[in-house]
Amino acid sequence: MKDIFTPADILLPRSGADMTKWAAVACDQFSAKPEYWENMSQYVGGEPSALRLMLPEAYLHATDVEARKAAMCQAMEDYLVGDVFREIPDSYVCVERTLPNGKLRRGLVGKLDLEAYDWTTGSASPVRSTEATVPERLPTRVELRRRTALEMPHIVLFMDDPDDSVLGCAESGEALYDFDLYAGGGHIKGSRLTGPAAEKVKAAIDALPGALVFAMGDGNHSLAAAKNRWEELKAAGAPMDHPARYALAELENLRDGAVEFYPIHRVAFDTDAGGFVQELSGADTGELVAKADELAQAYVAAHGGHIDYIHGTEEARTMGARPGCCAWLLPALDKGELFPHILKYGTYPKKSFSVGETLDKRWYVECRRIR
Repeated sequence: MKDIFTPADILLPRSGADMTKWAAVACDQFSAKPEYWENMSQYVGGEPSALRLMLPEAYLHATDVEARKAAMCQAMEDYLVGDVFREIPDSYVCVERTLPNGKLRRGLVGKLDLEAYDWTTGSASPVRSTEATVPERLPTRVELRRRTALEMPHIVLFMDDPDDSVLGCAESGEALYDFDLYAGGGHIKGSRLTGPAAEKVKAAIDALPGALVFAMGDGNHSLAAAKNRWEELKAAGAPMDHPARYALAELENLRDGAVEFYPIHRVAFDTDAGGFVQELSGADTGELVAKADELAQAYVAAHGGHIDYIHGTEEARTMGARPGCCAWLLPALDKGELFPHILKYGTYPKKSFSVGETLDKRWYVECRRIR
């Protein structure tokens, strides 16, 4: 299928902006550490920042969540009329991300055609989810997409490109940004790819073989919400060239040595941890991966408390050692099994793996209008 992933009209802060204050890590990180977001808010102060255009999941159940949503939507409108952005039309952005561990990960930012994507069970679409999508997690995300004028991607798509045919032919163009990320997040550099150079890359993408062209690497629920919103608009008579037909994302090669899979651990809070070791002592590694949610939910049903999903082994270990807490520390999946597993069996259970540690995640830099 052609034209799945194409150049986009991308918005970036105008020249001279403090990009370290602009960029923010994906909203689903530090969900149990609101102090991270509070510290960043103090650091940013009154300067333009992607932090003001997002709702960290740490606040999804806060008493002031509706005020936070309204402030986010208003900030988008203010930035659009306040001369904050410059437009980079009809372009890809070649991204070079130096991770905190020093490894260099390459990617390509562009827009994904949601007509080529289906997150539902049994999908045979060219773009598919890799983990089970939880319908209960979609309404808030769809609501926000209805209300917002902009999107920022923490969506990562994987291609299985052993010959590096796509990113290997991407020629660096105009430098767009080059800066250190906040609080140890590493470094990021972006350059523009447009015109014949972009057409060359697009042709390589269109030539990728197989029934499964792209598999989700991150942002399953964000992309599912974008798809749901597009289906709403289409049903209401929106034209097929409506900007919400597409979602901004970063395309990465699964074969990249800097693409590493990490487990997502489960931590129970406010529970009776006394029977934890005894109840789980007979579970082997495979069972813990395949049935992590079943085991965790059964435990809190019996002993009380609630479950959160924690990126980072040491963070989960520390949280699990607190009074009234316990943790399921899971092993990492083999990334080489991702495409074969999806083709043969469908999605993994929800929250089965993470691409990198917490600060390795995609950071919000680029924006795009969706209405």
